[in-house]
Amino acid sequence: MPSNRVEFVGSQGEKLAARLDLPIGPPRAYGLFAHCFTCSKDVLAVSRIARELSARGIAVLRFDFTGLGHSEGEFANTNFSSNIEDLVLAAAWLRAEHEAPTLLIGHSLGGAAVLAAAGSVPEAVAVVTIGAPEDPNHVKELLVGTGTKFRESGEADVEIAGRRFTIRKQFIDDLQGHSLEDRIRDLGKALLVLHSPDDVVVSIENGERIFEVAKHPKTFVSLDKADHLLTRREDATYVAEVLAAWTSRYLPNLDQQEPSDVPTGVVVVDESGSGKFTQRIRAGRHEFVADEPASVGGNDDGPTPYDLLLAALGTCTSMTLRMYAERKELALDHVAVRLRHSKIHAKDCESCEASDGWVDHIDREITIEGAVDEAQRRRLLEIADRCPVHRTLHAEVRISTREAGE
Repeated sequence: MPSNRVEFVGSQGEKLAARLDLPIGPPRAYGLFAHCFTCSKDVLAVSRIARELSARGIAVLRFDFTGLGHSEGEFANTNFSSNIEDLVLAAAWLRAEHEAPTLLIGHSLGGAAVLAAAGSVPEAVAVVTIGAPEDPNHVKELLVGTGTKFRESGEADVEIAGRRFTIRKQFIDDLQGHSLEDRIRDLGKALLVLHSPDDVVVSIENGERIFEVAKHPKTFVSLDKADHLLTRREDATYVAEVLAAWTSRYLPNLDQQEPSDVPTGVVVVDESGSGKFTQRIRAGRHEFVADEPASVGGNDDGPTPYDLLLAALGTCTSMTLRMYAERKELALDHVAVRLRHSKIHAKDCESCEASDGWVDHIDREITIEGAVDEAQRRRLLEIADRCPVHRTLHAEVRISTREAGE
């Protein structure tokens, strides 16, 4: 999915770095993601969840809080109040530039910030917390547990969940001025609470308390065996899939594909607007993206044109072998096709008609699994050369080009 770098001004007047993950077509809804304490917008859990949602038609804005990641400012000057303000300003940026977020997601202290900021985003209809404390003062308890001592300058170096950072006493003082119980009770939005019973940073009792205080509609999902930061890829993926499925109840028609105006047998390609080379491809009711790698100026959001060419040959080859095997009742269990495109000197190609310059070469390797004998395997390789796309590539092809409307 396309992911655009953007920025907006945060609570302390500094520029905050953000990414807007977009679906291929027009977004059906917008979401806002607040990352965990001292994390960044680019940690695995955040990026995986954002991309899963964008695949479901939801655009997601994820940003670095002031002083973190690629955002300007000094983290030591921030506090829970400034985090809430950063969230509200992020929602305002979405409202002004695109559309107000209807989905708010927060991880760890970001979840507490989302609960606190939800009332300032009236358009939001659904809120999600992941490993969130039921009270921001939980961070103070964590700091006390690490034996944090403030120097005469009012600063202290601390480590939580393997991350080291500097905080100031004003951060602790600000936490004491926030209580979430009333805000959770008066949330007035659908709530999904995700928490792990194995979370040693923010115990599952916090998630249980959030769920207990909140009013319906509310849902609790236990993330068995997951750690606080969702560092295992399978845990982040599971959260992304659960969250994406849950949103379909509160953000209508997310799983209903809009009818396409592209008739069967026609392919339409147009610029997506999200990158220098990023293209949106529509084939009937299907949509996907093509792009170029970052090394040549692309966003690397999809396969290259030659990747798609190889994919066409590979899929046609596999389908053709399957059809032949079924017709001949062969014990073919599985087919895999590996392809690579390159340019070779014409003089190095004994079977090529050209004698000068370069010739396109496709190397195709086919894996055949099953109880088929040697003669059947040789025959399958011969049949591979008869797939329609293979024949098209070897045949004379005429392309007519005209301007639309002619």
